[in-house]
Amino acid sequence: MEKALWYLITGTRGGENRARIIRLLQQRPHNANQLAGKFDIGYNTVRHHLDMLEEHDVVEPGGNDYGELYFLTDQFEHHEDEFETIMEHLE
Repeated sequence: MEKALWYLITGTRGGENRARIIRLLQQRPHNANQLAGKFDIGYNTVRHHLDMLEEHDVVEPGGNDYGELYFLTDQFEHHEDEFETIMEHLE
């Protein structure tokens, strides 16, 4: 998970947006449309980032397809300190 977080946040384009998505999901679950509105980025872009985060077990969907909420995974929560370290490194 630690390597995946470094890759997702610092190793690829879009890492800043993925970090922002994670930050919001730390507060409460959101759906893709809500995230797109908060960041003023396209819905398809948000979906791409969510797909990448889901592929690396950082987020997981819950609920039905329409308005599906995204949650941080238990695996991410066990490595949340590493995420915070990455964020400090970027500042």
